[in-house]
Amino acid sequence: MQWEKEFAPSYTILKVKLSPGDSVVAEPGAMVLMRGDIEIKTGISGGLLKGLGRKLLGGESLFMNTYIAKGDSELWLAPGLPGDIEYIPLNDEEYHVQDMSYLAHHGNVEVGVKFKGFKGLLAGGSGVFWLKIKGTGGVWVGGFGGINIIDLKPGEKITIDNFHVMAIESTVNWKIRMIKGGLKTKLFGGEGLVIEAEGPGKIYTQSRVLGTLARLMMKFMK
Repeated sequence: MQWEKEFAPSYTILKVKLSPGDSVVAEPGAMVLMRGDIEIKTGISGGLLKGLGRKLLGGESLFMNTYIAKGDSELWLAPGLPGDIEYIPLNDEEYHVQDMSYLAHHGNVEVGVKFKGFKGLLAGGSGVFWLKIKGTGGVWVGGFGGINIIDLKPGEKITIDNFHVMAIESTVNWKIRMIKGGLKTKLFGGEGLVIEAEGPGKIYTQSRVLGTLARLMMKFMK
């Protein structure tokens, strides 16, 4: 299996070249183009209970599409939002991924749900539960705008806006809290919940936030 990106970083498309027997699992609606002999199987990845968990708790679709190459073939995938795509290699690692950031995965990878904490109830569009992805293979994530990878050293601490976080490695110790300044800052300063993270481990962030765009668009819809 080989892959490349095109039209990066603004409107990135993922192009995967498949050999016979290779397979890729993707979220519904992600397919742009298929070339060659590819079989599509739609099912519940990880079984019924985990699929229901992703649907009810993580906000993801109950079903996923598996693309299986019967010969040399090519598959194009694209996320729902304009921006870049990043590949996260997995070698028995675990990542917690925001549901809207997940695009596809390959290999022996399990997709479940991760409880974000009760403060996640205030997080709005980013949800209370994230996807928990672990195994051997890799996962592609799509960001709104550009993607930055932060590699935290042991003991290194950072604070990130809740909506800018796409994926967090499970080795990172993190929690959600209200930004310093409290309710006044949240209401009038345009800032709300943040993630406090401490290394070691990687954090993937996106340069834009969908909620901000939605608020701007609402001004022109009145």
